[in-house]
Amino acid sequence: MPIRNLFGSLPTFAVEPDQFQVLQSALSFREYLLEAIHNATSRIYLVALYLENDEAGREVLTAAYEAKQRNPELDIIICVDWHRAQRGLIGAEKAKGNAAMYQAFAEKYEHAIPVYGVPVRNREVFGVLHLKGFVIDDAVIYSGASLNNVYLHYQDRYRFDRYHVIQNPSLADSMAGFIRKEMIQNPAVNNLAETDLPSTKELKSTIRQFRISLGKSSYSGEKQVVGDHQVAVTPMVGVGKRNNVLNQKITALLADAKQEIVLCTPYFNLPKVVLREVKRAIKRGVKVHVVVGDKTANDFYIAPDQPFKAIGGLPYLYEMNLRKFARANESHIASGGLSIHLWKHDNNSYHLKGLWVDRRTMLLTGNNVNPRAWALDLENGLLIEDPNQHLLAKFTAEFDNIHKYTQRISSYSQLETIHDYPVKIQRLLKKVIRTRADRLLKRIL
Repeated sequence: MPIRNLFGSLPTFAVEPDQFQVLQSALSFREYLLEAIHNATSRIYLVALYLENDEAGREVLTAAYEAKQRNPELDIIICVDWHRAQRGLIGAEKAKGNAAMYQAFAEKYEHAIPVYGVPVRNREVFGVLHLKGFVIDDAVIYSGASLNNVYLHYQDRYRFDRYHVIQNPSLADSMAGFIRKEMIQNPAVNNLAETDLPSTKELKSTIRQFRISLGKSSYSGEKQVVGDHQVAVTPMVGVGKRNNVLNQKITALLADAKQEIVLCTPYFNLPKVVLREVKRAIKRGVKVHVVVGDKTANDFYIAPDQPFKAIGGLPYLYEMNLRKFARANESHIASGGLSIHLWKHDNNSYHLKGLWVDRRTMLLTGNNVNPRAWALDLENGLLIEDPNQHLLAKFTAEFDNIHKYTQRISSYSQLETIHDYPVKIQRLLKKVIRTRADRLLKRIL
């Protein structure tokens, strides 16, 4: 089916502007989420890459369990990535992963909550559950954040993301319906709160069929008439390169921009088609703002005084990408056609993503706008169409808050070169570049 027809078949929901809320911090996001779970009366659907076995993760899971014990009829579903839930942290010692916590909670309480492990591919490196959006009663709480201490600002550090709440029964039903029909009913998806689990090897062919099914899936619902006093919200989902509606919409938004593009990404590693459309937009006079984290605000960053790990080379690789892009567009930076904003706040990290085009169209998404998101992971997004700019003040306030800790780059020379990096990082990156491993890394990380 042609992509334009796919766009036309997607549901659209009419949302009142006062039913759209922007939360401005990780802490307010955590407080809102916990209160919503506590007050839930009909359903709690939580979908995240992971729900961590740490203080914040246990706090969220405990809140959900306590809600279930108070009201056993409460429909509670949690979905996490199958692979990520059954391993320890990258670089840490081998562990049973977060699944052990889910199983311990299920044994402790009378009324258990299923925590479904969703395998998007047979190996984590080739694709994960990166779907976003919590559904609590008739509210959709949308953020790129997963559930752990740093995402929820439980202790000293936080990982900055975007946090939006949309109160709309039809949208909530559509997103909850997708989780039920397209994900947890599939035999590849299993309840990690149970102990007798199949191995990934046993599920190999089932997972392959599941991915094919996901590639054909979409959100359901009606195409509502949107009045002049309302905004239109369209949920979309995509996985893989073929017929990926979300990828196509990102490309179309960039291609259709007339005045301004604001692009947020935590890892500067744009797919070729996105890079091409950004360059075309600049050339036709569109002001392009790229908001990206400083390398020290990358969640893979390891301070030089800490033990060296190879994964710590990634933020430097992303900075090299950014410097190359800035150098190639130095004249546009000088003229103001391109603005690069680096986010940095103390030792906190940056995880923002999304698009804002001509201040009338916003894409809320967990998509990092990188080759991995483009081809491997299961991603989704909410397209907000606001031709009458009812949400302008809210989004302006959000970006003012984001820019509070950004520095605008006036020249590519402000970004460090490989010769400025710590010696061990230099050695690692030179080896990576010499063996051309950077080409592979840019596709899967």
